[in-house]
Amino acid sequence: MHSSKDLPNELTAGLVIAGYLPREDPRDVLVLRAGVRTPLTIATGSPRRRLQIARMYPGAAFTEIRGNVDTRLRKIACGAADATVLAAAGLKRLGFESWSGVEFRFLDFKQMVPAVGQGAIAVQCRLEDAALLAPALDAATARQLTLERALQGRLGGGCQLAFAAHATPDTLYVFHEKTGPRTLPLTPEDFDRPAAAAERIVQALGL
Repeated sequence: MHSSKDLPNELTAGLVIAGYLPREDPRDVLVLRAGVRTPLTIATGSPRRRLQIARMYPGAAFTEIRGNVDTRLRKIACGAADATVLAAAGLKRLGFESWSGVEFRFLDFKQMVPAVGQGAIAVQCRLEDAALLAPALDAATARQLTLERALQGRLGGGCQLAFAAHATPDTLYVFHEKTGPRTLPLTPEDFDRPAAAAERIVQALGL
């Protein structure tokens, strides 16, 4: 089992993604030190998050941050930076509904497009076991993630590329460092033919 956003598009030979658990909240969360309205320093090493949050706070400077979730929350509360950005799914799974000294501000998809696969847990298995496991997994999440990953694969997206995509049943939210944020309509056929949909989307974005 893996966090889907950490899975590469190229999988080890003989292994496949059987499916996904039901997707948790895919949004990002701006974590602000208590009392800060406009952050001047934001701690995140993600190119995707840096470029998008800079559109909200163009005067902010960026710095790195290390550690697990509670360590990062503690660092922001203690003044290591004014803010950081964390995944809502991770906060919820760890039971962090609040944290002393910080404020959670949930970002909608037009403010911050999530990473491909954010909020979903992927179940990876041997090719011969996939058919056995798939019926027990979440079909709606699989449709979303298959399209998102097809687009990522078409663009060659990786952790060093500022790229993000999130599919809802009728809308694709996408961010690319060359185009900025875009919103595109999706049809049922796009989910049935994800490779063709990815090609159409890349052409629509002019990439």
